[in-house]
Amino acid sequence: MQQNAKFIRKLPIPMDIKKEFPVTEEVAKVREARVEEMRAILDGRDSRLMLIIGPCSADREDSVMDYVCRLVPLQEKVKDKILIVPRIYTNKPRTNGSGYKGMLHQPDPEKQPDLLEGLIAIRKLHARAIEETGLTCADEMLYPENRSYLDDILSYEAVGARSVENQQHTGSGVGIPCGMKNPMSGDISVMLNSIEAAQSPQMFVYRGWEVKTPGNPLAHAILRGAVNEHGNNIPNYHFENLSRLYDNYAEKGLENMACIIDTNHSNSSKQYMAQIRIANEVMHSRRHSDDIKKLVKGFM
Repeated sequence: MQQNAKFIRKLPIPMDIKKEFPVTEEVAKVREARVEEMRAILDGRDSRLMLIIGPCSADREDSVMDYVCRLVPLQEKVKDKILIVPRIYTNKPRTNGSGYKGMLHQPDPEKQPDLLEGLIAIRKLHARAIEETGLTCADEMLYPENRSYLDDILSYEAVGARSVENQQHTGSGVGIPCGMKNPMSGDISVMLNSIEAAQSPQMFVYRGWEVKTPGNPLAHAILRGAVNEHGNNIPNYHFENLSRLYDNYAEKGLENMACIIDTNHSNSSKQYMAQIRIANEVMHSRRHSDDIKKLVKGFM
């Protein structure tokens, strides 16, 4: 039978990469403490908001470290109200499958793809961020197999609008906060079904193993706006959107009702200055509705 895929080289398994580039005991402690802070926010024990902040693509280590380091004094300044989670997005989803696909694929954007060097580069970058700043970071795993190379470093994981309907992205065995974005269509039921799947035990084939996962009670919603059949952006952060999501969430009976508002993408039509207005409107909604206050746990 003709093979339609070319097998280039066998990559090291995650265990081997972890042995070659281990995290220190101090990094592991910092990560666990930060995950516990996020857990407390998502389950309602901590009234602070999460702020998941940073670019959609981490393409250069020097610029990533520059911005993460700048967040350290800001985190100290707002620590009583906000928990900052830097985004180090090393996998870049592409709508049509072409173009730059992130540091995982090209650790040097000027060179050809090199997935082995990419795996090493993203692990070293995430570890360096924790070591030098004490802030643990978020990433979006475009391919579920990638997360095994970072599962001892990441503290937050996002499942994107293009991936949320993929059963491999359930997040059932992730063990850290896992945000599910609404799909590009804006269908909230799809997002809620994905959260339900993530919060439930699952069995599937993974890396040649039969795997059973316990379910992840920290799976939650991310509203990022939608795109209609004409390609026009449709926001979904308004009071009525949040009120409707609260009701649908409650009907599902899901654990730890929580939603992060993505102030970028279709919610702002990618107009970055609009994010300030969006955040202000959502905060206004939280002040005028106990339900929305319970639901909205932060911003992206």
